[in-house]
Amino acid sequence: MKYLLFEVKNRIAFITLNRPDKRNALNSELVGELKQAFSIASAEKEAKVIVLKANGSAFCAGADLAYLQQLQNNSYEENLNDSNHLKELFVQIYTLNKVVIAQIEGHAIAGGCGLASVCDFSFSVPEAKFGYTEVRIGFIPAIVKVFLLRKIGEMRSKRLLLTGELIDAQKAEKLELINEVVPVEKIREHVLKFCQLLIDKNSSQSLAYTKQMIANVQSMPLDEGLSYAAEMNAKARASDDCQKGIASFLNKESIVW
Repeated sequence: MKYLLFEVKNRIAFITLNRPDKRNALNSELVGELKQAFSIASAEKEAKVIVLKANGSAFCAGADLAYLQQLQNNSYEENLNDSNHLKELFVQIYTLNKVVIAQIEGHAIAGGCGLASVCDFSFSVPEAKFGYTEVRIGFIPAIVKVFLLRKIGEMRSKRLLLTGELIDAQKAEKLELINEVVPVEKIREHVLKFCQLLIDKNSSQSLAYTKQMIANVQSMPLDEGLSYAAEMNAKARASDDCQKGIASFLNKESIVW
C-alpha cells in the first residue's frame, strides 16, 4: 500500500497511516487503502483486535488540500460517489466484527477527527487537538455527524460541529469524544496493555456480537430492539464460544481465548 503500513503481531492488527509529509491527510486513494486494510484485518484469523495509529506529527489533518481543490470541479454525481466512499469507510469501522482502537499521537482534525470518532476506543496524548472545522471553510461535517450524535449526544455534538473550535485532549475526554488521555511516553504501552486485556479475557464472538448489537439496536423501536436482543441472545447461546465459556466456568477451568 502507498499510504499505509499493515502488520499483525501478537494477535493485534496494526493499521498505520503513513503519509507524514501531508499530515496523513485524507484523499480518495488513502480512504480506499483504509477500506482494504480493514477488510484484511477483519478476515485475518491471527488478529483479534485492531489498532489504528499514524506516523508523523499528526494523527490525521482531514482532507488533503489538493484533494479539496479537485472536488470543486466535480459534478454532483462525482461528489456523491466520493462522499459515499468515505461513508463506506466509517460504516465499515463502526460495524466491523473486531474492536478498533485509535492510538492518537497528534492532531485529529475534521475528517481525521471523524476517523477517530468511529473507532470503538480512542486513547490520545495530551498534546493532540481535536475538532470538526468544516463550518469554518464553508463545508459541513456531514457523515461523521451521524456517528457523533450517537456517541456524545446532541448538545455536545452541536458545540463541536457548529463552532468548529479546536479542543485539547483533556476537554475531548470530558466530552467523551475520546476514552483517555495518556502521556506520550506511555501511550504505546497503554494501548498494548488494553489490547491484551481484550485478547486474554474476552471471546472474539462475544465482542463481535456485542459490537454488532450496539450499532443496530439504537435505531430500533423498543419492541423491535428487544426482539432483536432476544434473537441475538439465543444465537449467542448456541455459539462455540458460549459453550466453551460455560463449560470452563462450571468446571472451574481457565478459559483460553
